Amino acid sequence: MKSDILDNTFSTGGEYELECAIKLYGQSLLRYCHNILCDYHNAQDAVQITFIKAYNKRKGFKKGHSLSAWLYRIAYTTCIDILRKRKLLFFIPEINDIKEDVSIDYINEDLREALLKLTGSERALIYSRVMDEKSYKELELIYQVSSNTLRKRYERAKNKLIKALEIENSYYKRLEG
Repeated sequence: MKSDILDNTFSTGGEYELECAIKLYGQSLLRYCHNILCDYHNAQDAVQITFIKAYNKRKGFKKGHSLSAWLYRIAYTTCIDILRKRKLLFFIPEINDIKEDVSIDYINEDLREALLKLTGSERALIYSRVMDEKSYKELELIYQVSSNTLRKRYERAKNKLIKALEIENSYYKRLEG
């Protein structure tokens, strides 16, 4: 099913429309969530929660609007909720000792370290602009903030990431030299 047809049928549809939405947007949402959370398993959970929320609230989705933007908005808020929950769990010692299996991750360790220095919303914005190549107009629908504000936030986040990567690289250069 094409995205424009799905934009018009999702709100009144059922499981078939949900299945089409998952096929159409599932992988891109997984990459999006993975870059915000920097954890593949949490990203899988976030995408699953996103589609459950979308299915349960599909009557609230307005026909003719971008389903993609709506799903990205839900995924964004879901990831932020997971990050908040993770912050709270940080203080519980038993859970903090669990080793995570990161073998599925496709993020290089240096980049992961640099990305973790950004906030979740900064990572989301960088990923949306760089990897998903979304325009500021599309991002306005997702983040519900003006494009000028997003442009400024993107520039600040990009500079912060560049500095973090430079620090990571200088650390390794010192070890090599």
